[in-house]
Amino acid sequence: MDQASASAAAEEQARFDVANRLFLRLYQASNLMHKTGTKAVGDFGATTQQWAVLGALSRPSVRERGMTVKQLIGFLMVSRQNLTAVLDRLEQAGLVERVRTAGADGRLRHVRLTSQGIDIWGAMLGSIRRYYDSALDGFTTEECVLLFQLLDRLRDGLSRMQEPEEA
Repeated sequence: MDQASASAAAEEQARFDVANRLFLRLYQASNLMHKTGTKAVGDFGATTQQWAVLGALSRPSVRERGMTVKQLIGFLMVSRQNLTAVLDRLEQAGLVERVRTAGADGRLRHVRLTSQGIDIWGAMLGSIRRYYDSALDGFTTEECVLLFQLLDRLRDGLSRMQEPEEA
């Protein structure tokens, strides 16, 4: 093997080693976010999955009208099966409602926060803010923005790997 080939092979191995460590860190961070996030909102009887749905529905751009299940699936990048179970629990708790909208056939349904859901979300915000502050302690705002941008690029790369019917 000539020197250029050996150098290329070493670079390829180094990239694989870094990628392997990076994906392990992401896996660890995901597990820790689930565990610690559940504690952060546990006093409200919420899970991290419910937190994500309530947060998605609380955004000013969708708060009044809500979102379709398909929009929520796309926004949260979850499966229909997982989202349906979370929505069922939130609906049973009185935090979200599924409403029919005036569509061509009347079958289009939006999910939106109830007044109780809006109140619970507002109450959760203090705990969520403390959670974010603690988790991101030691990061500058600029580092948070950079991490956000890098994770967006990773998410986009992973999304390109999905089969069309999974998207």
